[in-house]
Amino acid sequence: MMQSLRTRLLGWLLVPVGLFVIVTGSMAYDAARETAGLLQDNALLASARIIAEEVDWENGVLVARIPPAALEMFESPDQDQVFYRIVKGRTGLLGGNPELALPAPTPPGPAFYDTTLDGRPIRAVAYERELYDSGATERVTVIVGKTQASYRVMIGNLWRPQLVRQGLMLALVAALVLLGLTFELGPLIRLKDDVADRDALQLVPVRIGRLPSELRPVVDAINQCVARLKLHATTQRKFIADAAHQLRTPLALLGAQIECARPCVHCGPLLTDALAGIRRSSGKMTEMTNQLLLLAQAESSSPAHTPVRVDMVTVVSCVLEELVVAGQRRRIDLGAELAGMANVPGSATLLMALVTNLVDNAIRYTQEGGRVTATCREEGDEVVLQVIDNGPGIPTEARAHVFERFYRGATGADGTGLGLSIVREIAHSHGGTVALSPHSGHVGLVVTVRLPKWRD
Repeated sequence: MMQSLRTRLLGWLLVPVGLFVIVTGSMAYDAARETAGLLQDNALLASARIIAEEVDWENGVLVARIPPAALEMFESPDQDQVFYRIVKGRTGLLGGNPELALPAPTPPGPAFYDTTLDGRPIRAVAYERELYDSGATERVTVIVGKTQASYRVMIGNLWRPQLVRQGLMLALVAALVLLGLTFELGPLIRLKDDVADRDALQLVPVRIGRLPSELRPVVDAINQCVARLKLHATTQRKFIADAAHQLRTPLALLGAQIECARPCVHCGPLLTDALAGIRRSSGKMTEMTNQLLLLAQAESSSPAHTPVRVDMVTVVSCVLEELVVAGQRRRIDLGAELAGMANVPGSATLLMALVTNLVDNAIRYTQEGGRVTATCREEGDEVVLQVIDNGPGIPTEARAHVFERFYRGATGADGTGLGLSIVREIAHSHGGTVALSPHSGHVGLVVTVRLPKWRD
């Protein structure tokens, strides 16, 4: 699955930032542990010193009185337990919990160490003091230990706010980076839309505009490709137009010669039939040549080429007047439903060819005695042209192919297979669309052409 460029860039930017947050978070955790341990050890040592100050001689005997202040400093909502032990020498117990272990060996000065009591971890300190009386010297060791609940809570209180701040900074960086990428990738998205939304025949260079320098080579390459395609398409259309134009003259001469030969009184039946067949073939070739010329003209045109205001109602009326004889030959009821004016920008010649092809196709493919109706009206910002017949219609599976050149389907009617291709090219060159649909009752065909309305 292909990831978007925005996602990949965001990932490359967030990976080092995420690693930085992990490293700094680990360092912050170590600093929190060190700070919490230092505060805990200082409290233990202060308590041990207070207790040691209260050990004194009375009548030659060492006595330890434990003041409440020595243990009250450990009070907290975390329900820690505090233990102490006062030892004379190494074995004499003066007070406290005898299960609280001594450090081994006892170093000089305060000794901090970890031990256990009843299976619970304990942090403890051993503090020694020498007492003198009547020339006698006695060493007293005071041990104070406490459980680790408040220590762990303190670590969390010191470390968690930093972690939250770093997480918020990471989220802020991600949001700002995503916002920046959205703005900076905007030209690339616009370039993609410019290329993707183009018509297949819109072979104009891509506008460079204010593109980043990294995108300019890409645009230059696209424009070079467009230029080559345009040259190739122009050459191809020119060849088709020139070939069709060159064919018109010999075909016209051939038709004239056939017409001169037809009245020949000495021709037998076979020659007469042959001349009739040649005449039909010549007529079909002439029609196809004219259609090819029209198709080449439609493909090379666009509304930008000096469009003029064309009244489609007038165009439809003129076409129906020209084709009324063809309709009468096949006893077609040729009618129109026109409302007011329906102006569009474009070429009157091409729009006349569009309507002619639609009505001519309807007359050709509708059975004798059928009905063909052309309608034209305005709908919002569009002019809608429809040619409706009650002929055999077009099967659903064939509608996707009827706009292909030389596609004629399963029909015995004469035709070149270029009519609907020409209609589509002319409609597209005028910014319009063509759609096919069955008539009411799934009998016949409705061809709908939508063109943008002329704006004053």
